[in-house]
Amino acid sequence: MRLTRSDRNEATTRPRLTGEKLTTREFRGLAGTVGGYPYVKIVLDRTESVLHFIDSADGTLHVRYIACEILGMSIDELARGLDSFNDDVYRNPDRRFCLGTLALHDRRGSAFLSLETVDVDTMSQDMLRAFYHRVRAHIDPALPLLLKPANHRQEAYVAGIPESEIPRVLSHELYSTASFVPLNAGEAHGRLRVFRSEAEYRADPEPLEWHDIVVMPRVPEDVPRVSGIIHTEHTTPLSHINVMAAGWRIPNAVGIDAVDRIERAGLAGRWVHYRVDADGSDLHLEAAPPRTEGAAPTPPAERVTVDRPDRTPTPVTALSDLRAGDHVRFGTKAANLGELTHLLQQGSPRWLGFYRVPRPPRADLLRYLARQLGLPEHADEAELDAAAQRLVKEHAHVPRGIVLPFSLQQRFLDSSAELREALDRLDSALLNGTSGTSTGTAGTGTGADAAAAAQLEELCRAAQQLIRATPLPDPIRTEIDRALDRHLYGAPLVVVRSSSNAEDLPGFSAAGLYESVANVSGPDAVLAAVREVWASLLSPRAVLLRQQAGIPLDHCGMGVIVQEQVGAAVGGVLVTCNPLSPQDFRDVYVNISPRSVTEVVTGQGAPLQYLCNTMEGGSRTVSLGTDGTDLDPATKDLVGRLALISRLLQSHFSPDESYADPVDIEWAIEGDRIDLLQLRPFRTAAR
Repeated sequence: MRLTRSDRNEATTRPRLTGEKLTTREFRGLAGTVGGYPYVKIVLDRTESVLHFIDSADGTLHVRYIACEILGMSIDELARGLDSFNDDVYRNPDRRFCLGTLALHDRRGSAFLSLETVDVDTMSQDMLRAFYHRVRAHIDPALPLLLKPANHRQEAYVAGIPESEIPRVLSHELYSTASFVPLNAGEAHGRLRVFRSEAEYRADPEPLEWHDIVVMPRVPEDVPRVSGIIHTEHTTPLSHINVMAAGWRIPNAVGIDAVDRIERAGLAGRWVHYRVDADGSDLHLEAAPPRTEGAAPTPPAERVTVDRPDRTPTPVTALSDLRAGDHVRFGTKAANLGELTHLLQQGSPRWLGFYRVPRPPRADLLRYLARQLGLPEHADEAELDAAAQRLVKEHAHVPRGIVLPFSLQQRFLDSSAELREALDRLDSALLNGTSGTSTGTAGTGTGADAAAAAQLEELCRAAQQLIRATPLPDPIRTEIDRALDRHLYGAPLVVVRSSSNAEDLPGFSAAGLYESVANVSGPDAVLAAVREVWASLLSPRAVLLRQQAGIPLDHCGMGVIVQEQVGAAVGGVLVTCNPLSPQDFRDVYVNISPRSVTEVVTGQGAPLQYLCNTMEGGSRTVSLGTDGTDLDPATKDLVGRLALISRLLQSHFSPDESYADPVDIEWAIEGDRIDLLQLRPFRTAAR
């Protein structure tokens, strides 16, 4: 059957194709595209016993189609009653309509359709079963139809149905076989550098330069600034390198077969134009002329504003005594942890901010928050605020610790003439323009460039080594020892974390740039770890990246957090947005490791990846990661509570009344307790 435009309209409103079935050809005639997949939205009218295949090319919403095409409502009528309308089609056990989406996939050369409901849909097991069979009856028998559970609840329902009756495909199975995942939209003009392994990358004598586009299985977190990234293995958008790429505003994607395609096209080592579209189906690469003589030899200037460190003499201070404004004396990370500690005890007048914001046609999202907090939908704001505080106080905790201020670091540096001379030499080299970046016009640096880069690296490493080797003066050592004894008594292990003012800034995230040392025991080991953290401020990579961002060396301070190390069965990172879908305001993206947070952020192993809905509730697994096993139901529930808590924290830490800026939280779970280990702004490329 061939569909014309008028046929399509007929087919969408009267899809009872007498004696015929929906074929691949007819599907493509109705399909729109999202995330690279062609899809067709469908509506089952149970009262009329009609299945509607919606012309989906223009992205028409299910509810709009039902209201306007079936029920004859106006757009204004739908807008006025949208929440109750959604409740009726997604939550009512006696609903008239069942809503779903058919998507066309090609896995290993075999095409199949997946059937999925909206992720907030509360269909029972029996409703899912009936819905699948009704749709199956209207699809060409030659085209396989697999049910794709939309959330963890549906996965449990489907597990109770024989696969011989309803074949299924899970979200993480599709994600793990996707050949393309856009991590950061953008475009670049640069030279392709292709490596089939990290070992090959490490062995290459020619260093990466800012105008290079690097292609390799997983780009390591110590890569220098580049113009574009292509991973040829799946990764998480929350790894350090992918967070850095968003801060650099460069195109970044997973392209599983990129190396083979590049080599077939003869593009390896050549200059190309590279583009990643947020809703694209593939990455775009095409040959382009090299950078011409006279073009900028260094990355485009982006002067990052940083608050000057306050080095006024300040004592070592308990973490619980800090507030957000103390970042100029102790660093951003420490100040945020101190603010968190205060919130857990005292609450916040801003808890409800994210849910107060209008989401037209909704006046606000407070009724959704009430549901998530177990309150009646029309609970007043005082009740909501009290319930939010109870949730946070019951489940969240910040491990105790102390913080060494910038002034203590300065006292240490001033205690050694040799150290001061080393820092003066480094500062002079930076002021005189030594940056270690290429000034060549065809992608290879000159001999002078190489010498300048080598000089900078040598000066950095010499200063670092002096910091590690120079003993702490007795007064500094005594002050740290007393603070440890007073505030960390009984802690068998501590973690020593960096906390600089030159991180978590617009245009400069510094994710993974500075050192943290875990599993530290005993005063001498703590002092050695403190010096290691101080030294990390002067690593060649840190100095170069700050120089490229226009951050002078004397504008940088390093505080140090010494914090009780928690034992945890599960740990991870979350961001209060969906990095793969910037317009999604419902979901929080969560990465989980059964071993350590470090695995998540460094990309050592692919983590479990969840999307947790903080409006209607529920969650779904995006990827099972390296281990290939999911969490138990109780831990899934606790991760859902963590996601809701993170939205409340986003409200408090928002810099303005839009409450739109997401936060990045490192966390760990032990039993029913959630330890919050770090909170910082999550700088997406769009913000």
